[in-house]
Amino acid sequence: MNWDNFYFMNMAFFRRNIIEPLYYALNKRPLISYWKEIEPTQYLPERILRKYQWGRLKSILDFVYVNNKFYRQRFDENGICPGDIQTPEDIALIPILTKNQIKEHTKEMISEGYRIGDLMKFKTGGSTGKSLEFYLIEECCELRNSCARRHDRWTGWEVGEPIAAVWGNPVLPVDLKSKLRAWLLDPKIYLDTMSISDSSVMQFAKSWKRVNPTLLYGHAHSIYILAEYVRRLEIDVIKPRGIISTSMMLMPHERQIIEDVFSIKVFDRYGCEEVSLIAVECEQHQGMHLNIEHLYIEFVKEDGTYANPGEPGKIIVTDLMNYAMPFLRYQVEDIGVPMHGLCACGRGLPLMKEVVGRTADFLIKKDGARVAGISLIENTLTKIPGIRQMQIVQESLNRIILNVVRGPEHTVATDQALEQYFHDLFGRDTLIDLVPTAEIKPEPSGKYRFSICRVDQLS
Repeated sequence: MNWDNFYFMNMAFFRRNIIEPLYYALNKRPLISYWKEIEPTQYLPERILRKYQWGRLKSILDFVYVNNKFYRQRFDENGICPGDIQTPEDIALIPILTKNQIKEHTKEMISEGYRIGDLMKFKTGGSTGKSLEFYLIEECCELRNSCARRHDRWTGWEVGEPIAAVWGNPVLPVDLKSKLRAWLLDPKIYLDTMSISDSSVMQFAKSWKRVNPTLLYGHAHSIYILAEYVRRLEIDVIKPRGIISTSMMLMPHERQIIEDVFSIKVFDRYGCEEVSLIAVECEQHQGMHLNIEHLYIEFVKEDGTYANPGEPGKIIVTDLMNYAMPFLRYQVEDIGVPMHGLCACGRGLPLMKEVVGRTADFLIKKDGARVAGISLIENTLTKIPGIRQMQIVQESLNRIILNVVRGPEHTVATDQALEQYFHDLFGRDTLIDLVPTAEIKPEPSGKYRFSICRVDQLS
């Protein structure tokens, strides 16, 4: 008997069946009950899921008209009321919500009966490089976590098993209590995308052998970079049972390299902080299942009409669960392609083909270490006030251009903090050019590139 496998299997069983239920019961958190409720619903027929979805949509429309000043005013200005929404086509009567409108009306978007001080506050840099604040109640956050858990299990990972994350600036436990809690409840190891090098990947492999995670999770391009290192360094201990790529578009050649190196299929995932999971790939890999139980998702062409299956369209999302700060017809600034038909897996959740509006480059340090652009954006926009949007362009190892759209909180200290941050990462002798700009426009393809590397060594 392999005693290591015996130990890891029994620890996972112990976490799943004893430690976790006890922890969530003592802390009165509903994650487990939410998860058990949505596990069976994924196999309901699409017509039943659509009926649930429509009922939830009507409920939140009725709620916001009575309890949300921001939406009541938008409805009244457009001469509509919830009763006018009788068919899916009628939803187009509701104005599309943009990121700028959210930033300008954040407090007004909080529904009556909720105090902003009692809500959970989130801030995200986002795939387009725009900072955004939004609020949730704890129950809504737990519902999102339960949905993520359901889809994590599609990969073959099981609750209680350790996870390996390829992520930027991970928050690590520092004291004995937090370390013990992490190991007993949610064991993880990390490869920090802020500095990927031979030594950090070798250390990640050592941690893998010690912890034995079954799921590899991270930024799509970061997992691709890891796969390249694993192949070049001939590392043979990193053997995940499942791989989830997220946060940016998974390019076909990157998917091929990842699957070749790790000898398993990648499960691509699409979502955003504001509304959580939007679409997830299953074990059949025939497309991405849309999360219609919790979201109403539209694909809208430039002329305002709906995209047909196989046609690209702007992804417009209505969050059916967040009553505290509702997002109705929210334009996430990505472009997706809907699909026709159901998946062979038997789930009733409909499909989209792909997202075609996300991409990012890694930047390179003088010592050859690579830095994920998405991590740089997240670490600056979410922590330095006064930045509305930013694009990083690395012209050479000695010069970085920061195209910055300034926000209302911008001061001289904003620019100083930005320069300090990039000097700390890339060296004091690196020239940091801050270029104020009114807008960062998408590429002709519709993709927003928030990180562009022009250093030959990266290719």
